[in-house]
Amino acid sequence: MSREISPVSNKYKEEVTAMKVFQRNDIEVERLPGRTLQRAIGKNSESPSGKMTISFCHYSAESGPMEPHHHAEETVYIIDAKDGWVRQGPSKDDLPQKIDLKAGTVLHFEDLEWHVFEFAEGGFIDAACIYGQVDNIRPEDN
Repeated sequence: MSREISPVSNKYKEEVTAMKVFQRNDIEVERLPGRTLQRAIGKNSESPSGKMTISFCHYSAESGPMEPHHHAEETVYIIDAKDGWVRQGPSKDDLPQKIDLKAGTVLHFEDLEWHVFEFAEGGFIDAACIYGQVDNIRPEDN
């Protein structure tokens, strides 16, 4: 709820905004190469937006291996992980930097930065992915 002063009466006018509330468990799970995806906010999402994108991704043996990829600038918050990591580098075939992941890790990828999420047998990565845009944000979009 926001408040603003009415120019006519000099009193506060209450204005209710349309906030959408939903649970992650209620968002449809989409199976993509190398991960499952739940579109929370953005284009074709639970809560539509033309300005931002937030989704949940789960990487595990169930989805198979992910291909190295790049896309728009992205922030990834690791919700949970077991024996998972991200590799990053200058090209699809050259990803020498390996960062082990754990709950609470925050990753900020620059625009078109090559990376891939991987895990050991029995491992997984569960993450929230955040973009300041709605286009060119997934490998399938490029």
